[in-house]
Amino acid sequence: MRTTIAICLVIAAALAGASCIATRPVHYYTIEPASPPVNEGKPDGLVLLMGAIVTPEALQDGRIRYRTGANEAGAYEYHRWTERPGSMVRDSLVRALRASGKYQRVLESSSSTDADYLVRGQLHEFGEVDGASVQTKISLQVELVDRKTNRNVWDHVAEREEPVGSKTVADVVQSLDRNLQHVVSETAAEIDKFLAARR
Repeated sequence: MRTTIAICLVIAAALAGASCIATRPVHYYTIEPASPPVNEGKPDGLVLLMGAIVTPEALQDGRIRYRTGANEAGAYEYHRWTERPGSMVRDSLVRALRASGKYQRVLESSSSTDADYLVRGQLHEFGEVDGASVQTKISLQVELVDRKTNRNVWDHVAEREEPVGSKTVADVVQSLDRNLQHVVSETAAEIDKFLAARR
């Protein structure tokens, strides 16, 4: 009986002590692409439908990711994205394609929408990479599907590393922001080039 009371007292003391520990605040970050100039779409241009940018499970919980060496990966528990990286990449790509002014419309609606091509992709990597220096890495694969034939007609992989000024999470986020702008600009330019040659 005394042992049971002693165990209960120890557990109660541990719980009381745990409740007094201050919790660390969670910091949220976003990548806010610059608003491009509003370009009116070409009346005779193609209509693009932006589909999903699929991400691995590790990128879906909102925590900012890092990788050390070839095999070790982790996440900052108290530093998170306001939205999933796949959504941020998708929004940035939509803005870049609209800003080109080469399309009649770039839509974000459901797959039932009438469009010439579906743009969709996979985000393979979006985070910090620690090695001899600290960098961020983005690896994005994008494909175009012809809506008339439902066939994949184009595929492109953009992979890029960007240095980080110093190893703070804010610097990592700024590096990812710059990196994403380069990757999205390259991808949008490659889509433009392919579709211009196809017409």
